[in-house]
Amino acid sequence: MNIIIVGCGRVGSQLAVLFSERKDDVAIIDVNAESFSRLSRNYEGRTIVGVGFDEDVLIEAGVEECDVLVAATNIDNTNLMISEVGRNLFGVPHVLARLYNPNRENAYLQLGLDFVCGTVLVAEEMYSKVVAGHGSHIDTFGDYEILHFSLDLSSKGKDSIKVSDLERDHEIRIIAFERKETKQSSIPSDDSVLNAGDIVLACVRTDLIDEFKQYMHG
Repeated sequence: MNIIIVGCGRVGSQLAVLFSERKDDVAIIDVNAESFSRLSRNYEGRTIVGVGFDEDVLIEAGVEECDVLVAATNIDNTNLMISEVGRNLFGVPHVLARLYNPNRENAYLQLGLDFVCGTVLVAEEMYSKVVAGHGSHIDTFGDYEILHFSLDLSSKGKDSIKVSDLERDHEIRIIAFERKETKQSSIPSDDSVLNAGDIVLACVRTDLIDEFKQYMHG
């Protein structure tokens, strides 16, 4: 994909690096050249100094060929202007805006803008973890929870356990796991083996979580 990100703050810089590591064609724009120091050494895209809603700056960044334009500055009005220029002047297929003030959500919806409101996301994440009662919570589906945790086998005195044994004994489903040593992720089969310290994504019935917590590090 060809991606343009406007705003090289903490969010924009991390997003640029993530796409760069995926080998996407990335350009990031910021009014302050010093902001580019936030980019890690892994970033292989372009950096452009300028105002993100300036047409010439966007053209230099490649807006006429880009697939995604992300407005990630720390000013809502600026992000709105960038989004409108990208959509209406250049016809960018996907424009995404960062939103600070949740009171403006309805206005963004009425404009048909795709946006992410960090304030709401953080509040909802904290709320769901408090209600769930543990930090491994990701989401709830009816009577089930999706959990993300580091596998702890110390209570069993083991270094590894078969996925089929874990699922059978605790009525859970292992969705995916990441090997601690290699950082390689996999969808398990019945014969797959989990090692202590592996990162696990699992679906667990809510009323069985207290029993299953022995396998969740921390």
